[in-house]
Amino acid sequence: MTDTDRPSPGSRPGPGLTAAWSSVGGDPALLTRVTTVERPEVLPARLPVRGLARACVGACALAAAELGARRAGSRRPGGSALPGTPAVRVDDGAVAAAFVSERHLLVGGRAPVNFAPLSRFWRTADGWVRTHANYPHHRARLLAALGTSDEPEAVAAAFAARSAAEAEETVYAAGGLAIALRTPAGWAAHEQAAAVARRPLVERGRLDSAPARVLTPVDRAPLLPAAGLRVLDLTRVVAGPVATRTLALLGADVLRLDPPGLPELPDQHTDTGFGKRSALLDLAAGRDTFEELLAVADVVVTGYRPGSLERLGLSPEALAERRPGVVVAELSAWGAYGPWGDRRGFDSLVQAATGIAVSEGSTGRPGVLPAQALDHGTGYLLAAAVLRALTEQEDEGGSRFVRLALARTAAWLLEGAAPTRAPDGEPAAEGASVPDPAAGGPADEWLTETDSSLGRLRYARSPVSFTDGPRDWPRPPRPWGTDAARWM
Repeated sequence: MTDTDRPSPGSRPGPGLTAAWSSVGGDPALLTRVTTVERPEVLPARLPVRGLARACVGACALAAAELGARRAGSRRPGGSALPGTPAVRVDDGAVAAAFVSERHLLVGGRAPVNFAPLSRFWRTADGWVRTHANYPHHRARLLAALGTSDEPEAVAAAFAARSAAEAEETVYAAGGLAIALRTPAGWAAHEQAAAVARRPLVERGRLDSAPARVLTPVDRAPLLPAAGLRVLDLTRVVAGPVATRTLALLGADVLRLDPPGLPELPDQHTDTGFGKRSALLDLAAGRDTFEELLAVADVVVTGYRPGSLERLGLSPEALAERRPGVVVAELSAWGAYGPWGDRRGFDSLVQAATGIAVSEGSTGRPGVLPAQALDHGTGYLLAAAVLRALTEQEDEGGSRFVRLALARTAAWLLEGAAPTRAPDGEPAAEGASVPDPAAGGPADEWLTETDSSLGRLRYARSPVSFTDGPRDWPRPPRPWGTDAARWM
């Protein structure tokens, strides 16, 4: 991934979008349907974050336009790309606003809390570690691993007495989340980096020889490519919910299922819950209910730690056996392979491990990207892969799987980046070194408001835009876990 593809307003896409579109199996001829509007002032960073964001959103919008054209009768299955495919417009301003949607969100006039006090960089005896303790159970495991109270000074002292590698392993062994800061070269030498590098940006494949999918026609008022499709959303945090939020925008009936004893962070759920319904279901105890839902589902999106759903008999192969014709989309932090294949992870931790935090840092400080770009970018790319899988099914049949990892998206972002010296001083507080992602840009143009059962909401519009496409979600988010576990 490079940021050399900087189109002028209204220009054609560059190699970033070409690579993203190719990764989901798109027809190169359709790229002529995309124009982009560059706003160099948004998402400022050393790494080509703006290019990555533009490419992921562009691939998603084009996949939606392609499927929409087929369902509206503008394209014949198996036919060549025709002018009837809606025109796609990717505006950096809309993309930047959406990539920090959690920062634009207001709930009843209140700004959300996005990072807990213990989610930050900490100095160790020989470097730095990055922790993630937003969820109460992760916070408890972190403190248990360190054997300390939750006072920041006590946590700092506990880390200062350990090496970064020791801290990483100690906390992970206790089920917590801490990652040693690595340079890009340090990460490249790691076994997990090698395993990630061997994989394509988007893994795609067939699971069986199920018959070709037959989709009912749709009209163009508005054009909803995913209308009538049922999506089981088994994801949490940001990337997976961004993907399913996008599918809901495009007309899908999205039902998110969460375990009853593991509440989602309220503001995070609100930001990513537009257009969806939210139900609670224990996948083991409530297996009969899940099987009823699966029996008529078109897409299953999973985002739990690799191996956890497989132990419940919910691997892509098992799902396809019980529901031929399903599309299974899998998302993970590190990839479901390599020595870290069974580890939990989040965007901020992947940034620290892969060298992004070093590349974006200044002398003495680890840095961060101007957005959780690995989460948001992977989310839009995941939605694009699902839409393309549905399109391919119409031509070729077969249950399908797609698989993405935040670490693989990070590798794409880092391609071609120059090595950067590791920081050696004190880190900034979370977000303190991050410029406003829309500084100097027309951020308000991409925001809107609505009433909801959660209160008055201000939120970022979706950046996925194509001719006759939807302008907003059909409904605001619902409170977590308040819907029935059934299809509409």
